[in-house]
Amino acid sequence: MGSASTASSHAAPRSDWGTLARLLPYLWRYRWRVGFALSFLVGAKVANVGVPILLKGLVDALSFKPGDPAALLVVPAGLVVAYGALRLSTSLFTELRELVFAKATEGTSRSISLQVFRHLHALSLRFHLERQTGGMTRDIERGRRAVQSLISYSLYNVFPTLIEVGLVLTLLAVKFDAWFAWITIAALVFYIGFTIGVTEWRTQFRKRMNELDSAAHSRAIDALLNYETVKYFNNEDFEARRYDENLEGLRRAALKSQSTLSLLNTGQQLIIATALVAMLWRATLGVTQGRLTLGDLVMINAFMIQLYIPLNFLGVIYREIKQALTDLDKMFTLLDRHREVDDLPGAEPLVVGAGRVRFEHVSFAYDPARPILHDVSFEIPPGKTVAVVGPSGAGKSTLARLLYRFYDIDAGAITIDGQELRSVTQASLRAAIGIVPQDTVLFNDTVEYNIAYGRPGASRAEVEAVARAAHIHDFIAATPQGYETMVGERGLKLSGGEKQRVAIARTLLKNPPLLIFDEATSALDSANERAIQAELRAVSQGKTALVIAHRLSTVVDAHEIVVLDAGRVAERGAHAELLARGGRYAEMWRLQQSTPAR
Repeated sequence: MGSASTASSHAAPRSDWGTLARLLPYLWRYRWRVGFALSFLVGAKVANVGVPILLKGLVDALSFKPGDPAALLVVPAGLVVAYGALRLSTSLFTELRELVFAKATEGTSRSISLQVFRHLHALSLRFHLERQTGGMTRDIERGRRAVQSLISYSLYNVFPTLIEVGLVLTLLAVKFDAWFAWITIAALVFYIGFTIGVTEWRTQFRKRMNELDSAAHSRAIDALLNYETVKYFNNEDFEARRYDENLEGLRRAALKSQSTLSLLNTGQQLIIATALVAMLWRATLGVTQGRLTLGDLVMINAFMIQLYIPLNFLGVIYREIKQALTDLDKMFTLLDRHREVDDLPGAEPLVVGAGRVRFEHVSFAYDPARPILHDVSFEIPPGKTVAVVGPSGAGKSTLARLLYRFYDIDAGAITIDGQELRSVTQASLRAAIGIVPQDTVLFNDTVEYNIAYGRPGASRAEVEAVARAAHIHDFIAATPQGYETMVGERGLKLSGGEKQRVAIARTLLKNPPLLIFDEATSALDSANERAIQAELRAVSQGKTALVIAHRLSTVVDAHEIVVLDAGRVAERGAHAELLARGGRYAEMWRLQQSTPAR
């Protein structure tokens, strides 16, 4: 079961063209905007190429005889106005392109980011237990920026440069001798070849930089999330040293990347400078031999400057495009992650009638080498409460995860009203089950938000009603900000008992037909535990409930108690019946009764 997931995470890297092919469908929905943007782009480049031609006309027009006022006033003045108009139209077309295409860029970025976000929530619990939050969020953040960079650089830099190079080469070859075009082509070939070769070589250093950056970010996030643990063991310096090791590795990789970048830039400048010298030498020779005018020299020089400016950034652009493709591929790799638990084709919504839950010969292992459950069978009758007890590691919480379908079982079947869990949609299954987990994690938001999360859109009155039922309303009302109190990241501002009561309240607000209490009162003191146990019994009336507990005193009223030991059903029956047998349950009961209550 884990092999598919593992295989997907180590899939062969996608080619750059493959990454672009994945991006195109997102852009296709904006194809009309792309078309308009490209037309404005061509218009801008035609106007841009027209500027040196007008400049040539202006210079040649100034070669008039002294004392000719008509030439002085009419010809140059008209050319100056046309020169300004062309400059303005270049900017105008560029801004129109930006305006038209902005929606496509932002829309594409939004669509991919949302799809990744949804897909991550669709991945199995196994993936989220194994992932590193800091590194993954960096990958998503870089991937989102990569979409914008890739579209921006390709549409605003590469494509315009190609159009301009094509127009300039055509003009040079047609208007002058072919040598100007050949010199330009040779320079471009050498420049592009050198840029691509060195940049490909440099990619390894850039990738290493990103890996170390993600590792440093993950290290920092992990240490900050575990702030209290760091303090408990006085390990601030230890964590700082570990973080600094990552930063030092990042520094060395960054220096190596910068030195190779300097090599790339120097080589590019040398190629461009050589081409400029050759072009200007030939143009100057043409002027001295009378084949070219002074305006021609100015025009050729202007063309070369116009080509030089975008070419000067070609290395940067190519590097950024390569990096954007790498970052985008990482985000697409997240999208390609195998969904370990997925709806079957044609899966129907779960229809809960009476609410009968059955575990039939269920076997399961997180790791094939270490089985957790062995041939487990029991039933939760409609409207009844069944408790599962046993020592730590017996597989109690695993039953809750399997019922919620965080994992698929290896053998057997789990049914609700005769419907096998794998044959129904996950959304309908989870809508029908409410769970209070053993370890409650809250959102970094208000108390009201966290309780209302059980049913988004619930009114304040409904939130207060379930808070009273969970015996937390008085505590909330006594705080200065009441239900607007922020609970902190992962609920760290609340005590364990308060977090558990918030979790109980939001499950009550969800009001599902099936309930799971996974050590729901484990963080409470004895007085609060008794109060909430009474309330849980009240809200469980008429609902099918699975109670997972370590303390046996909390489940004595259960319809049936299932005793798990090493993943197998050791005993089952009512409390009094199990005590009378004098087996594993009775032994656990005597042990817990002899332990003083806390």
